[in-house]
Amino acid sequence: MEKVKIEKGYKEYIKYKERIDILEDINVNFETNKIYMIVGESGAGKTTLLNIIGTLDSLTKGNLYIDGKDVTKLNENEKAKLRMEKIGFIFQDFYLNKYMTVEENIMEPLYINEKYNKTTRKQRTDKLIEMVNLTDRKKHFPRELSGGEQQRVAIARALANEPDIILADEPTGNLDKTNEIKIFEILKSLRDNGKCVIVVTHSDRVKKYADIILKLEEGKLKIDED
Repeated sequence: MEKVKIEKGYKEYIKYKERIDILEDINVNFETNKIYMIVGESGAGKTTLLNIIGTLDSLTKGNLYIDGKDVTKLNENEKAKLRMEKIGFIFQDFYLNKYMTVEENIMEPLYINEKYNKTTRKQRTDKLIEMVNLTDRKKHFPRELSGGEQQRVAIARALANEPDIILADEPTGNLDKTNEIKIFEILKSLRDNGKCVIVVTHSDRVKKYADIILKLEEGKLKIDED
């Protein structure tokens, strides 16, 4: 099932009165039950493309559709609501609140979702903690966790509001091979449960986890046949 579609996507920045073309004529569909990997050199525009899909940035020209809805026509409040309901973000640097426990970090996004109350927030958080196998760490603070454990907390937090689309920017960039395997096992299970998973990476080592590899080069996006 198609979750995300970009038609004739173009992105430019103006720097010192000079136009810089970042993305050119991007036409791509992202479906459920797949892990997509976007690869390319540093500075190729991978994170920019991910931020556009996540509605944190906008196309200069073209259209972005999520679940068939043209996101380019939404205002900022409507985009924020869409992000809360449909998109989960995973970053390389975790961005956990150091003053909150594992449980509190995961629960935090649920406070802005009106469908959860005190009881259901706790139930949802407990379920996520169990899913990432951190039940014995729920009262720990980030400083008391390994890098791999922190990333698992970040994944659980990203899943708090049950998004269909998971956007991961170098999710294992700071981790060793053992923790990399654990993180991608979680991402694979999300794919198998109907999620659309889109990963940005510069690492050749993680390509093996992808169902589809897309290469971004000179502003163009194409299937990587290598």
